[in-house]
Amino acid sequence: MLESSGKSGDMMRSLLLISLLIHSALGQKGGPEPPKTKWLTLNGDQPLVVARGGYSGLFPESTEYANTMAKDLSTNGAANLCSLQLTKDSTGLCLSNILLDDATSIATIHPKRSSTYTVNGKELSGWFALDFNAKELKKVQVMQSNTARPDQFDGLFPISTVEDVLDMEPEQFWLHVPYDAFYNEHKISPAAYVQNFISGWRGNTNINFISSPEIGFLKTIGGKVDKVKTKLIFEFLSPNETEPTTRQNYGALLKNLGMIESLAAGILVPKEFIYPITSNNYLDAPTTLVADAHKQGLEVYATGFANDIPLPYNYSMDATAEIQQFVDNNDQFSVDGVLTEFPSTATEAIGCFSHNKDGKPYKGSPLIISNNGASGDYPGCTDLAYQRAIDDGADIIDCSVQMSSDGVAFCLDSIDLNSGTNALTQFMTRSETVPELQSETGVFSPRLTWEEIQSLKPELKSPFGNNLGLYRNPANKDAGKLVTLTEFLELAKNKATTGILINIRNAPYLASKAGLDIVGTVTSALKNATLDQQSAQKIMIKSDDTSVLSKFADVKTYERVFSIEEKIGSIPKESLEEIKKFADGVTVNRDSVIIARNFFTQYETSVIKDLKAANLSVYIHFLRNEFSSLWLDYLSDPITEIATYAQGSKVNGIMTDFPRTASKYMRCPCTDTTNPNPYPIFPVEPGNLINTLIAPEKLSPPEAPLPPLEAKTVADPPLPPVAETKPNSDPESGSNSGDKPATAPAPTAKSSAMANAANWGLSLLAITVFSLLSMGN
Repeated sequence: MLESSGKSGDMMRSLLLISLLIHSALGQKGGPEPPKTKWLTLNGDQPLVVARGGYSGLFPESTEYANTMAKDLSTNGAANLCSLQLTKDSTGLCLSNILLDDATSIATIHPKRSSTYTVNGKELSGWFALDFNAKELKKVQVMQSNTARPDQFDGLFPISTVEDVLDMEPEQFWLHVPYDAFYNEHKISPAAYVQNFISGWRGNTNINFISSPEIGFLKTIGGKVDKVKTKLIFEFLSPNETEPTTRQNYGALLKNLGMIESLAAGILVPKEFIYPITSNNYLDAPTTLVADAHKQGLEVYATGFANDIPLPYNYSMDATAEIQQFVDNNDQFSVDGVLTEFPSTATEAIGCFSHNKDGKPYKGSPLIISNNGASGDYPGCTDLAYQRAIDDGADIIDCSVQMSSDGVAFCLDSIDLNSGTNALTQFMTRSETVPELQSETGVFSPRLTWEEIQSLKPELKSPFGNNLGLYRNPANKDAGKLVTLTEFLELAKNKATTGILINIRNAPYLASKAGLDIVGTVTSALKNATLDQQSAQKIMIKSDDTSVLSKFADVKTYERVFSIEEKIGSIPKESLEEIKKFADGVTVNRDSVIIARNFFTQYETSVIKDLKAANLSVYIHFLRNEFSSLWLDYLSDPITEIATYAQGSKVNGIMTDFPRTASKYMRCPCTDTTNPNPYPIFPVEPGNLINTLIAPEKLSPPEAPLPPLEAKTVADPPLPPVAETKPNSDPESGSNSGDKPATAPAPTAKSSAMANAANWGLSLLAITVFSLLSMGN
């Protein structure tokens, strides 16, 4: 750092190194190398993970925290990238933006020293490193440049120098020189700095990679470095930008890879150069760039990867899926490395998920339970959502049973047809308020016949669409068709799923006000499908009503699951005893398990511990891939959240909108954290970040603890008798089910999918050491 460290700094570095060695001994990187995999990289080696500014997706760029976490959570041999800026006295700083006010407090420390320069043909105003010497920048602190990311780590560190980053002893070091021509215009030579640094700092320092978007710099430095030890990489900027040396745009240079090969060992390109993205945010066909570069003997490094940005819809909001597309894409090609702000995610994609198509779930892994099928990819409870869930590895597919006015049981998330279909536009005049069901107006299934419901189009729900613009795949916005309970059971039997989950809600209302026996209908459907007389498939009956669960007590092969919808912080013994009278397991909201503050996990409640002590199975709901649904400890990575509940909390099942993401975690070799493993995926320990690294004054006041589940709220009154209703009755007074028995009709015509159915925690040790020592300095 710009502040001189002296003996205390040397001690800090020694202790930090010791802590990292301890971490290695505990297994993060202490395991054996994985079996040799043949990659389609230029040299057949595993693609390189390059951390841009350390773990800059969470911490300010190139700070001690960022560099420590990047090293600790990355593959063996990963590189740490420093983007070089130079002061007037040629001190090398690690910051991506040439404008220091983008990511530091310099405007506050030196408010009157902004300047305007022309940089590569563009006029820029702000604070530039070349206007200051190193001493003047000592009190300038680094901040997170992305305002959408947490600011709790701002102002903790001065700007890191190149020496500071190398002090952290990265396994490989990548120096990026983005503004050679600009600095030379002002009599500061990046090439001279690099040459002097290599020869003068601690004898003979090795820089593994040097990259630049400027051909002039690479030509100059090429004769001054050992190209056996140091790879030179040419960076391509956007196609219409002009390269300063040749005055050609980068699009033209891309067609002359032979010339690039004469001065560099590889190229660094935006990921869109390899997989273009259409105007409506889908992947286009890949270009031939990787193959063309490999033919020229050039390595290809792709940049632009981050977890907390909207991804093309093809990836189902899973950042590991995007990385895999570039390294494991049905034997088409592999880039030689990826430059990312979230190196742990790239490590998972490369070291855990790639080349693992035949992986089996680890012993004791929790069940993967769909939430309305694969409702992250298709409209929930449609034939396509269920087929996708099965294809994606769901163990249990689920049906939330609703009833039409003529007694047809079908699958839909809510009794309100507005939730999941276009009912409001089709049947606006049937919209009403039913206080027993919900406070909002709705179009309720017991008011419509099955024929009317079949006329509706399903709708793909995007929980974070309107507020954050994170929309799920619009190509599937109304794909598929709703299915009856009978069709659902047929699919599960024909596909031999591990099991099914039947969710029953609103049974008292349906019986007393609509004359519909949902419990009897489900019982008959299961019996007709002969699922009540077998144990090969797991049958789970879920309800928030204990009287409903009581109706299924006689079938001992059924697992009865009590649904706790409200947020709770504990379950006292008396409440557990009440639950065990009716249920074998419990579903709980994830917000009842891990409590957060300022989007960081704060602590884990006793809910899971309480349930397990009572020998009740625990199922967590609902997990999603959108980064906005994840606490910051999870590093904007749904895999980390899954690991936390699977390996940390050891739940019995995970209910998710995206079964594929959970399935690839359960089936990857990195789930075994007890045996030596190069890349184990560790669960988060709730509260580690917020309690260890963040000052209390940077947090909002904590909320009051969640209440316990009261015993008196567990048991429900007996179900009322099924009311008599008249055919064609007024919707306000009841449904028109008449004397028709409440059983589902024979399956209707299926769409194509249904028709085919028959055929993080340990890395904080190092950071904590630094934090404690910093407080002592």
